[in-house]
Amino acid sequence: MPNADRDEWHKVGQGNWRAFRAVGFDLARVEAATQNWAKALHGIARPWLCWNIDEEWCLVQQKLIRLVGWTPVVGFDPRVGPPKRTVPSAVVVNFNEGLDLPVLYPHFPMEFVFRFCDRLAFWHSDLLLRQELMARLADQFAHIQDGETIATYEDQGLRHTFTKSRKRYWELVGCTTRGASLSQFQSGCGWWMSFKDHPNCPSEKERAERGAYFWDHGSGIYYWHKKCSGHVTLLRDKAIHEGHFTKIGNPAYRRSFPPDTSDAQRMMSKELTQSFNLSNACKMLGLSGLFAEEPAGIVRP
Repeated sequence: MPNADRDEWHKVGQGNWRAFRAVGFDLARVEAATQNWAKALHGIARPWLCWNIDEEWCLVQQKLIRLVGWTPVVGFDPRVGPPKRTVPSAVVVNFNEGLDLPVLYPHFPMEFVFRFCDRLAFWHSDLLLRQELMARLADQFAHIQDGETIATYEDQGLRHTFTKSRKRYWELVGCTTRGASLSQFQSGCGWWMSFKDHPNCPSEKERAERGAYFWDHGSGIYYWHKKCSGHVTLLRDKAIHEGHFTKIGNPAYRRSFPPDTSDAQRMMSKELTQSFNLSNACKMLGLSGLFAEEPAGIVRP
């Protein structure tokens, strides 16, 4: 398969409505897959999504989630596979079952929360939080009202204050509900990239209007809030960013994706471990005890 075609399929797995349309992916396949997601999360009152791109980082995230009384719901990059070790309360879900995409981002299931659970907390796989901050956010998420989405504020700087081209709400850490997710889907908005290409965009005129907005993840949530009267609460605590081990603004970050391909094929698993040391990260955030704990459980085949 030519790299250009391969890239399109990877972009579908990232959560990109333009690519979804370009490859002719069938929404019915997604609807069928969500039935299994709903079964896996049945009875879980406080699910918190984390994504396995590296087992050690994912395990620390699971321990943090367990500490604040939520249930880790562990998805995974299909190139990496499910973790062999989890905390005892964790639920491992193969979100790619029936989709068979070459890569899958957590944004993919986040777009369809209305189909499988009442609320879902989430965060980036490269984010760790101090325990005190984690507890505050967990309490805020526990009191979320149906129809509300909680997202992270992203400061794009003064030069973008009065423009549409860089506006979005960030999924760095947050929580959403069934009612909000359904409203976003019905409005043709949501977490995916290129929300202007959403199949529920109400008209070609509005599709053109949406084209002036940012193409990246979370722009649809911004639009839903500003144009569709959606209920969004923004997290503005700067301490959230302290534990974000990211490529953003980091000249020492070591990127990893195949030649002649795009960022859609980046190997986050390599990038995270090549660019950051988990032990040092935990020490910086007062989490060394979590890193040093013995394995917390085994995922059985």
